[in-house]
Amino acid sequence: MKKNLLLILALCLMALTVSAQHKREFRGAWIQCVNGQFQGMSKAKMQETLTYQLNVLQREGVNAIIFQVRAECDALYPSPYEPWSRFLTGVQGRAPQPYWDPLQWMITECHKRGMELHAWINPFRAKTKTTASLSVAHIAARQPNAAFPYDGLLILNPAYQSNRTYICQVASDIVRRYDIDGFHIDDYFYPYPVEGQTIPDMNDYRTYHNGIPTIADWRRFNVNSFIKQLSDSIHSIKPWVKFGVSPFGIYRNKRNDPVNGSETAGLQNYDELYADVMLWVNNGWIDYCVPQVYWQMGHPTADYTTLVKWWNKYCSKRPLYIGEDIERTIKYADPSNPSRHQMMAKYALKNQMRNVHGTVLWYAKAAVDNVGNYGSMLEKNYWRYPALQPLMPFIDGKAPAKVSHLGAIWTEDGYVLVWEGPESRNWREAAHKYVIYCFGPGEPINIEDPSHIVAITKKSYYKLPFENGRTRYTYVVTALDRMSNESLPAKKKVKL
Repeated sequence: MKKNLLLILALCLMALTVSAQHKREFRGAWIQCVNGQFQGMSKAKMQETLTYQLNVLQREGVNAIIFQVRAECDALYPSPYEPWSRFLTGVQGRAPQPYWDPLQWMITECHKRGMELHAWINPFRAKTKTTASLSVAHIAARQPNAAFPYDGLLILNPAYQSNRTYICQVASDIVRRYDIDGFHIDDYFYPYPVEGQTIPDMNDYRTYHNGIPTIADWRRFNVNSFIKQLSDSIHSIKPWVKFGVSPFGIYRNKRNDPVNGSETAGLQNYDELYADVMLWVNNGWIDYCVPQVYWQMGHPTADYTTLVKWWNKYCSKRPLYIGEDIERTIKYADPSNPSRHQMMAKYALKNQMRNVHGTVLWYAKAAVDNVGNYGSMLEKNYWRYPALQPLMPFIDGKAPAKVSHLGAIWTEDGYVLVWEGPESRNWREAAHKYVIYCFGPGEPINIEDPSHIVAITKKSYYKLPFENGRTRYTYVVTALDRMSNESLPAKKKVKL
C-alpha cells in the first residue's frame, strides 16, 4: 500500500510539472569544441557523432544549440581572418580533409530539426594552456603585441580598440555569411584571477586611462565598450540575430555591494572579471543573458537557490535563461528529499521565477548520455511538449499575417495539410516557421496549450496521420516570424 501511495504521489507530481510547461521557453544546450571532443575526428565520424547528439537532444525537447566555433582566435568554419582550429583538425591552421564547414553543416542540421543555432565564440582568449604552437595566420603570431600572457594563456588585450574592432570584424563576418539565429559569447573577458599572477596592463592604463580614476573601472570600461560595439555590429547587419552572453554565475557578493550584491562569497563578474553584466542588461546591449549557475542547492558560498532568485530580481530587462550543470545537478541530493537528486527541485524553483524564461544545459553530451536519467526526465516530463522561443519585442513585437489557402489534399505521399505563407515586404513581416496544432473531437481550440503542438516547421505542408477517415480533427496553423511572434490562427477540419 505504501509503495502504491508513493507511486501515485510521484505520478501526480509529474502531471503537475507537465501541466506547468510553458508554451514559450528557451531550451538550449552547449556543444563545445575546446574540450577536444572532436579533435582529429574524421568528417564522417564527427557528422555521425553530431547527428546522433542532435537527434537525442531533439527528442529531449531542446530547441536551441549553442555551438562553439571559435575557442582561441581560431575557427571551425572557413574564416578570412583566423586559422582553422586545432580542436577540429589537430593542427592549428590545417584545413579539414575532406574539406567541409562544420558551422554551415550545424546550421542546416539544426534548422532541419526546428532548432535554433547560436554561434558561440570566446572573444578575448587567444591561446589555451594546452596549445603548444600557433599558426602563422593567428593574430598573436601576426601581431605579438596585441595579446598578453597570463598563466599559460594568451589574452587579446581588451584595452586596445584595435583588438575590440578585430573581434567585431570576426563576428560580423559570421553574422553576414551564415544564417545563424543567435550570436553567443561566454564568460572569459579579463582572465580568471590566479594567485601570484598579475595582469600586465599597468602601462596601458597609464597611457589610455582617459581620466578613469582606477584601473578596475578602466578595465570595466574596456569590456563595456566592447559589448556595446559587438552588439551594434551584429544588429547593424541582421537585426534579428539575438546577441547573448553567458556570464559567470555571481555578479557581486553582498559584502562588496550591500545594495545589489547576492548572499554569496565567490568570484565576482564585476570585481574580478571586470564584466558589468547588469549594465549590459539594463542598457539593452544584449538580447539575452545566461548566467552560469552551475552550483548545487545548499552550496556553502554560491547557493543555487540564492543565485537564481538574485538573477530573477536584478536582470529582468532582457530574457533570462539559467545555465545548468547537469552533472552537478544529479550528483547532489535534493535538500528536501535525500532519496533523489536536485533536478526536480531546480525545475520547480525556475518555474516559480517570473523572469526566468529558459534553461541552457552544460553540457549537451551529458544530456545525450542521460546521466542520472536527466535526459529521460526532460523528454518524458519537463520538456515533453514543444516550445516556441521567448518573445523579444525590443527587436520586433509585431506578429506576421495569418496563413492563407489552408487545405488538405491527397498526394502520392498521403493526406497532406497545405497552406501559403503571408505576403511580406521585409524580414519583420515574413513567415520564418509555422506551428501546427491538433485538436480532437470536442476539444476547445486553445493554442496557448503546448500539448496540442504537433510540429514546428519551416515547410508549408504537414503530412496528416490518416487512419480510416472516421474521426474529425481540427488542425490549426499559425505563422512565426524571425522573432517568434505568432500570427492569428487558420483552422481546417479533417477526417482522419
